[in-house]
Amino acid sequence: MIYFYFMILVTGGTGLVGSHLLFDLVKKNERVRALRRKGSNTDEVRKIFSYYSDQADELFSKIEWKEGDLLDVFSLSEAMEGITQVYHCAAIVSLNPKDGNKMIFNNVTGTANMVNAALEKKIQKFCHVSSVAALGIETGKEISEETHWNDKTNFSAYAISKYLSENEVWRASQEGLPVVIVNPSVVIGPGNWKRSSGDIFKVANKGMSWYSSGGIAYVDVRDVAKAMQLLTESGIRNERFIVSSENMPYKKFIGLVCAGIGKPLPNKKAESLMLEFVWRSDKIRSQLIGTRNLITKEIARYATMDLSYSNKKIKNTLSFDFIPIARSVSDTSTHFLSDKKAGLK
Repeated sequence: MIYFYFMILVTGGTGLVGSHLLFDLVKKNERVRALRRKGSNTDEVRKIFSYYSDQADELFSKIEWKEGDLLDVFSLSEAMEGITQVYHCAAIVSLNPKDGNKMIFNNVTGTANMVNAALEKKIQKFCHVSSVAALGIETGKEISEETHWNDKTNFSAYAISKYLSENEVWRASQEGLPVVIVNPSVVIGPGNWKRSSGDIFKVANKGMSWYSSGGIAYVDVRDVAKAMQLLTESGIRNERFIVSSENMPYKKFIGLVCAGIGKPLPNKKAESLMLEFVWRSDKIRSQLIGTRNLITKEIARYATMDLSYSNKKIKNTLSFDFIPIARSVSDTSTHFLSDKKAGLK
């Protein structure tokens, strides 16, 4: 195999962020290798490419797919041969307690293996996709990159996995690996309608009467991919950046989604006590019939929190302009309705 002087490795390329990043990179004629697990479906990547280009097949063919696993250090070492930059997007994302132990182990161990391989191969820049979940939680106050982690308030296994994964990246930075970390808020964009934010559109399509009192921040997936590239290509190293467009109440966001796909707006407010009852009832139901929880304790408690995140650092550092969330939801709704009509959702 011939290796070029400059080549990029992307993990998690079949996910929402990774697939959009791959589109941007191949469109710029970058030489790209993407790590995929055995049996993973790359057709979803091709579909996402088709949202943005009528030359989807040609662009998709430019990707060099490499089979590997984040828990297999030998496959990672092989995948990084000839690589100069790494975008680490791969991670398990779940708020279901049943996935907790596996998620923490896989996300943290996988990231440790990635940065160790990057150190071995003397990678020039390593971009790690984290999450605002890895930051501290403070209600009633804007959360920034400097907000300290608090074990008492960060209760989800997902948050713990992202925090500990970041620690592995910071450790590698102290050992000489040039890194940047992005902390996206809730990422909105088209793709697999059964996972990530795509599930919000699928659920809303069935009809939603209830909304919760809390709020959180949102960002367009195209902005996340753009920020990652700008930071990786810059001289910035060993820093992290919140990547977030707007803070928004859940009621307003769900209203945008429902309006975008032509469904009635939710008109009933779910209070804290009701949500506590719902997740406990759902837990009993799932245990009795052997299915997964639909509403978990983590989801119920996040739903009542009003969390606000600052995007000042990346805006000031890169003069970054974010896509408004109303436009992001509108664009994503268009793709959802198109896939629904085609029977692809």
